[in-house]
Amino acid sequence: MENASYQNKILTIPNLLSFFRLCLIPVMIWLYIGKENYFLTTVVLFLSGVTDIADGIIARKWNMVSDFGKAFDPVADKLTQLAMMICLVTRFPWMMLPLVILVVKECFTGITSLLAIHKTGKVEGAVWHGKITTTLLYAVMAIHLIWFNISPVVSGILIGLSAGMMLLSAVGYGIRNFRLLAGKSTT
Repeated sequence: MENASYQNKILTIPNLLSFFRLCLIPVMIWLYIGKENYFLTTVVLFLSGVTDIADGIIARKWNMVSDFGKAFDPVADKLTQLAMMICLVTRFPWMMLPLVILVVKECFTGITSLLAIHKTGKVEGAVWHGKITTTLLYAVMAIHLIWFNISPVVSGILIGLSAGMMLLSAVGYGIRNFRLLAGKSTT
């Protein structure tokens, strides 16, 4: 159950953790491109992932879920993913596939989500397929960071899996948002 006192707040611990994740993006880019230190890049990406998990746990456990956080948290995630995939494209050209899918998916789901929010006045949170997509994408990015000489076949399979899950998630969010726009329940 969401706490009404936090629903409209912006300055909460979970939102500060999301902001911290945004601040980690230039550090990751600098470590990857500027220093070519893939190990430290992986550590910062891992730290970003841990803060993502922590902000969700804190928000739910201490009833700090806010409408701003529901929108801001995924933005921090997507910008982190976007930055990391742009870095990885420099070594793994096939990473362009999930990168393009991410941009198209987020534009599509962002627009339909905003329309649904405008119609219903309610900010919907992430659902299971979005969480699986995010987890899989972070795992694929980390594997490509850690396993410098990954086989092209293994790389292609992992990239293909993450791209497929992203497409499935885009369809899932599209269905949810179109149901909301049609005035139907999402449960």
